[in-house]
Amino acid sequence: MKKLDKPVSQACHRFEALPQVLKSVRYRGKPLESTKVRSAIAEAEGRLNGHGRLLVRPSGTEPVIRVMGEGDDKTMVEEIVDGIVDALSDHAA
Repeated sequence: MKKLDKPVSQACHRFEALPQVLKSVRYRGKPLESTKVRSAIAEAEGRLNGHGRLLVRPSGTEPVIRVMGEGDDKTMVEEIVDGIVDALSDHAA
């Protein structure tokens, strides 16, 4: 660090944190098998187009599906996650 003449926080800076949105939806049945839900997930992945990531999975400890999105544009990530949550909510009850 002395050679670089930089603080450790700057020299070890490895990545930029991206905006992240995480929501959970309670469910009964199998909403992840719904065509509408699968379509919403596929559309969301297309919108991210390699500029973020999306994770949709059932919790291992409670009857909820977790929807997490990350990306460069927080507004777009929120819209994407909300769209999937809406599709899940329609089929989760």
